[in-house]
Amino acid sequence: MDKYTTIIFDLDGTLLNTLEDLKDSVNHVLSENGYEEKTLDEIRKAVGSGTKVLFERVLPYGSQNKDFQKIFDEYQVYYLEHCNDKTGPYDGIIETMAVLKDKGYKMAIVSNKPDAAVKELRDKYFGDYLEVAIGDKEGRRRKPYPDSVIAAMEELHSSKDECVYVGDSDVDYQTALNSDLFCISCLWGFRTKEELEEAGASFFIENPMDLVDVMNRF
Repeated sequence: MDKYTTIIFDLDGTLLNTLEDLKDSVNHVLSENGYEEKTLDEIRKAVGSGTKVLFERVLPYGSQNKDFQKIFDEYQVYYLEHCNDKTGPYDGIIETMAVLKDKGYKMAIVSNKPDAAVKELRDKYFGDYLEVAIGDKEGRRRKPYPDSVIAAMEELHSSKDECVYVGDSDVDYQTALNSDLFCISCLWGFRTKEELEEAGASFFIENPMDLVDVMNRF
């Protein structure tokens, strides 16, 4: 393979700044059920591995909490209704996607966010640029397992040799590793460079348009 043709993106912290809506939705269901609300930084550290893991991290006793399933189910409904209240693309993302599409790259989103929310956010923000959006659903293992990446590659009719993975977290780096893809780690998201380096990441971009320059070099 002489050239990469396909870019697989993480969503939260990579394309969209979803942190405020995640915080508000988590705190709504925690408060409604009599639990202490969490700070933005606590939510930042808890996200990335899917909704169930998020609540394992923010609820006392995690999945053993007697209210776990009730709160999880309430969150699923509430977040789907409020996932666009404060969410938006990071500066430069839309312009970058437009350039990449114009250059002929195939693009997809893979996320541990519920599949319906991923598709809704794709339709709202990125529908002009990419068709494939894969979220969490029954029967498919969440990242860092490679299942969602494999599903995206199949929908795009791309082999792993054609693909790069772009994400902002330790989970994303591990997902790329497990999928046997080259990982580009972005520094505007939910993890610091130090946290990413600790996870093993070694190739970084500081702003979205840097991705165009990187892809031009491949």
